[in-house]
Amino acid sequence: MSRDTTFTPKSLSASEYARELFEPADNVAILVRNRCTEKTVQRIAKTETVAAPGFQQWLAVHNASGSDVFVGMNPIKDGAYSRTKDNIKEIRHVYLDLDRQGDQSLQAIRNSPSIPAPNFVLDTSPGKHQVVWKVSGFNQDEAESLLRSLANQFGGDSAATDSTRVLRLPGFANRKLSEHFIVQARHESQAVHTPRDFAIQDDSPETPRHIGNDHERSRSLPVDHKSQSERDWAYAKRALARGDDPEEVIRRIADYRGHEKHPNYARRTVERAELELQGASGHEHSRGTPSDLVGEADRGQ
Repeated sequence: MSRDTTFTPKSLSASEYARELFEPADNVAILVRNRCTEKTVQRIAKTETVAAPGFQQWLAVHNASGSDVFVGMNPIKDGAYSRTKDNIKEIRHVYLDLDRQGDQSLQAIRNSPSIPAPNFVLDTSPGKHQVVWKVSGFNQDEAESLLRSLANQFGGDSAATDSTRVLRLPGFANRKLSEHFIVQARHESQAVHTPRDFAIQDDSPETPRHIGNDHERSRSLPVDHKSQSERDWAYAKRALARGDDPEEVIRRIADYRGHEKHPNYARRTVERAELELQGASGHEHSRGTPSDLVGEADRGQ
């Protein structure tokens, strides 16, 4: 995956970051949450309003009184006053919240041949980061599928995989910490990426087979990365538990994995998931994935 070698990375203030994320007339969601009172205030305003000194001073006052400061990562429709999926104007960014093994995960992202270099990297606390890519050509389902895949493969926070997500705004203190830490943002690329730039395997048989292309590529992964067999097993249990037809679950997994390469794997996965769910009330074998199934498809059997 090519990197933007023509751009010189630089640090960004909160105002600069907002202007880089959004167009001047975009509606931006800003959220402040006080950790002491648990009071949350959300404001939706134009980019230029958010970046203006008066608004920044208002944020600084809240931050000084114990509030964390966040920004919505996608613009809001004109006339909307809440940050719901229906009110998202379009997908402008995909992102990762690296809140565990953050340094290792960030390095894996930088080394990966399967995804582009991030546009922005935020240091949110020692060893923890948020990573943002500017994108175009995604609908919400495609973006959220990619977000789940990125979180799955690079150790990101799986809760931060929705299109309405707010991430930290640089220049303000992280009030989650007992020690004073100012969130920092680095602008590392001006490129805008399309779905084809993310050549990674999707995370679930429920979603389209490919993001980018179908070539398997080597990449650096966190040490706690789950195998695809483990994800298939977990998916089968979730789908069956919510009442999906077993034959449909088999078809999804088989289509996702490839009928020719793994002709019986999908059916065995679903059948064993059914057995576990039927006997899940305290049976020891219901914990985890059967050892003779994990890795079977990954070994090409």
